[in-house]
Formats: sequence, C-alpha cells, structure tokens
Amino acid sequence: EVQLQASGGGLVQAGGSLRLSCATSGFTFRGYTIGWFRQAPGKEREGVSCISTSDSSTYYADSVKGRFTISSDNAKNTVYLQMNNLKPEDTGIYYCALSGRSRARDVYEYDYWGQGTLVTVSS
Repeated sequence: EVQLQASGGGLVQAGGSLRLSCATSGFTFRGYTIGWFRQAPGKEREGVSCISTSDSSTYYADSVKGRFTISSDNAKNTVYLQMNNLKPEDTGIYYCALSGRSRARDVYEYDYWGQGTLVTVSS
C-alpha cells in the first residue's frame, strides 16, 4: 500500500524557516515524481515544488524560487522541503503527493496524497 506522511509544519514568524518531511512507503522509491502542494483557506490547491526520484531534477513555483529547496534521501525514502524566508502568504496546508509521470506539476497528475501538514506564518 502506497503511503505518504507529511510532517514538520508549525507556526513561525515571517522571515523564519521550517523543514517539511514526506516519508513514503509501499513503492520503489526511484522512478517517480514527488511533489509538494499547498492549499490556503478559500483557495485552490497549488503546486509548490517537485522532484524526480530518478535524476533529482526539480521544479519550483515562481512564488517560492530562491526561498524553498526540495531534496530527497533515497536511502530513507523521504523527500524534504526546506522553506526559508517564509512569508504570510506561504500559510496553508502543505501536502506531499506521488506521481508516476516524470515532471508532473499539476494536481491531476498525482495519484497518491499524504494527509497534509499545516504551516502558519505570522506577520
């Protein structure tokens, strides 16, 4: 059974940092795309970043470029999202998700989702 467990959210002041983790199990880690998405209250879920577990290629939304870094630890089957210089607009529930497609960026391209972890950035 494929499982994704997101953790690491919390309350932080603007300018602060958090590191999110997505622990995965139930599939061969290599050969997929794992993405981070977020959903703010009243807004649609949006893509933040994704990484290929095959070649470690990455993608970032323009809104987080230069502030967020995605990485993977293949030995631990875990993907991380380091978030620096956080802004109030980064507030939302952060989800990690798994896609069998390379360079998957849209919500509909992902087949499995974790339960989400809440990030709150105060001004």
